[in-house]
Amino acid sequence: MAQEYRQHVYQPPKGAVDLLLVRHGESQPARPGESFPLKDGHGDPALHINGEAQAIAVGNRLKSEPLDALYVTTLVRTHQTAAPLAGHLGIEPIIEPDLREVYLGDWDGGEYRVRAANNDPAFQRAKEGQEWGEIPGAETTATLHQRVRAGLLRIAKNHGDQRVAAFVHGGVIGAAMAVASGAAPFAFNGAANGSISRLVILGDRMEIRGFNDCAHLT
Repeated sequence: MAQEYRQHVYQPPKGAVDLLLVRHGESQPARPGESFPLKDGHGDPALHINGEAQAIAVGNRLKSEPLDALYVTTLVRTHQTAAPLAGHLGIEPIIEPDLREVYLGDWDGGEYRVRAANNDPAFQRAKEGQEWGEIPGAETTATLHQRVRAGLLRIAKNHGDQRVAAFVHGGVIGAAMAVASGAAPFAFNGAANGSISRLVILGDRMEIRGFNDCAHLT
């Protein structure tokens, strides 16, 4: 019988972290003239009822995964989204501050949503130029990418040969995917609430293995 060669089945390389990036569930709506609570200058809304359901769905999706650690950011919506899965696994999430959402300066606290919905000229410039710094007082795209990369590499250094889930933000997922792929800065913006993306990181090398998986959401 002739020797057979089966198709390759992907496995992360030795020493790599297999990192699931989960976007938090939908948060409370913004209202003109009202600000979300602030945490270190960042808008810090709690989850909307839809976001709570998304968090439960994420927990059910991932509770059978062999996860070694859970990460959240400084903002409450990531803690709330991680809570169902943390309960299933009996794991206390670790805070990684560098994976907090993009700082939106004068438009933080919910104003960004209002301005975006009304096609504010600065929002249009930010979108067209793929530059967060067009928003008054916001951090630049380069600064966001630098800190997100630092946070991802820190997790990778601490979790070689492990699978980890990090509950983060849409802007952070967009930044992480752009850093990993070399794509345009905003190419991966818009991951759905409750979605799961996947990076494999070894040293300073990052590979995208999945983006915006929503199979568990209805």
